[in-house]
Amino acid sequence: MAKTRTNPILCSIFYILSSFVLPTLSAPQTALITQIPGFAATFPSKHYSGYVTIDERNGKKLFYYFVESEGNPSQDPVVLWLNGGPGCSSFDGFVYEHGPFSFEAANASGSLPKLHLNPHSWSKVSNVLYLDSPAGVGLSYSKNITDYTTGDVKTALDSHEFLLKWFELYPEFLSNPFFISGESYAGVYVPTLAYEVMKGIDAGTKPIINLKGYLVGNGVTDEEFDGNALVPFAHGMGLISDDLYEEVNTACQGNFYESLNDMCESQLAKVDKDIEGLNIYDILEPCYHGTDTRETKDKKIRLPSSFHQLGETDRPFPVRKRMFGRAWPLRAPVREGIVPTWPQLLNGESVPCTDDEVATSWLNNAAVRKAIHADEVSAAGTWELCTDRILFRHDAGSMIKYHKNLTTKGYRALIFSGDHDMCVPYTGSEAWTKSMGYKIIDEWRPWISRGQVAGYTQGYDNNLTFLTIKGAGHTVPEYKPQEALDFYSRFLAGKSI
Repeated sequence: MAKTRTNPILCSIFYILSSFVLPTLSAPQTALITQIPGFAATFPSKHYSGYVTIDERNGKKLFYYFVESEGNPSQDPVVLWLNGGPGCSSFDGFVYEHGPFSFEAANASGSLPKLHLNPHSWSKVSNVLYLDSPAGVGLSYSKNITDYTTGDVKTALDSHEFLLKWFELYPEFLSNPFFISGESYAGVYVPTLAYEVMKGIDAGTKPIINLKGYLVGNGVTDEEFDGNALVPFAHGMGLISDDLYEEVNTACQGNFYESLNDMCESQLAKVDKDIEGLNIYDILEPCYHGTDTRETKDKKIRLPSSFHQLGETDRPFPVRKRMFGRAWPLRAPVREGIVPTWPQLLNGESVPCTDDEVATSWLNNAAVRKAIHADEVSAAGTWELCTDRILFRHDAGSMIKYHKNLTTKGYRALIFSGDHDMCVPYTGSEAWTKSMGYKIIDEWRPWISRGQVAGYTQGYDNNLTFLTIKGAGHTVPEYKPQEALDFYSRFLAGKSI
């Protein structure tokens, strides 16, 4: 049988015609942000935002803000960012941590903050996708309030559905390396979502997401490891005495998470007493900045001016009194698996050491909402950094099994910890990563940023890396923005940190 030959002239004609006929795959122009109140300059890259409806029947809509890379957006990784809580908006990361802007607090009451370009934005080296999840958090909502009763598993399923629909809207980014990142209770969100994405890839679910790995910062992982982390951390930091440490260790037999007897509980109460005056999110930092006095019900407490320097961030506009309670409290009352959001935990009282006026005033401004394609307050509700609108169930258990499943399948994982955070101490993260039983391939050593020791790292087999950031609190990019950009850039590029 004679071979059929293709006519090269016909191929050329077909190629020319197809270039006119086939549609160009591109981001939806209706989502393009052209200006933002408070910022008068030109964006260094394209910004998009809006809603993805993941449940038409119930009107469940998740809000996103997408920042294209300032480098090479068609080739640079796409990184999803999630804040924790549960119940906290990912605009926390956008406004206060690694977003494209630094926010300068308004001079006058009722005015909007001024926005400046953030020199340490993670969009310097990657495309960043900020997602408010689950529905009921931030600018995301549902018309059916029963959707506000949710949990780990449902949140992961919904976020996976969001990603599939988002990549259908932005198909030009499907081939880019994709990473999932987050901090605090996102230590649960990230691996559970990564697991759903992995299952979708294995099942051939379209579109096929190019997942490469994930990052977790000061993340809730396992009740036992996290719960047992605080006492060794307090002792190592010199917050409790050697004698008390020995006494509590003996009484509790090394189990500080679930007290075994009255003596253990009594010793733990002494530990609580010693650390109760500290800022749990950064033990170096006082709760209040900006004035020399702090009002209490019965007296004024005068702080020396030098005390204000402790734990300060390197950001040019430290616009809030830190820190806000965004982590799952390690000894919180968990009732039948229900994890209290921070407003629920505090019975509606304001969170100590908190002033999130900048983000709150900006995201509840009608002009800002219009600019970023968010629904009005009357539809989506008032934006809050952390909400009590949801009822959340911790139903996924320990995250260790998720990490093992993902890393043994070849997905890269970076577990990083600010070493002065007492809410989810690095001692717990160090312990559970070691418990995985992987071979150490990069023994504990310092890592360098700007010519200085920026923390310590240990690398394991199966692409698992543990990293500390020296002097950082619970929200690492907020405290150490340059160092955070350094390790983030190296990890995404597959380089040694």
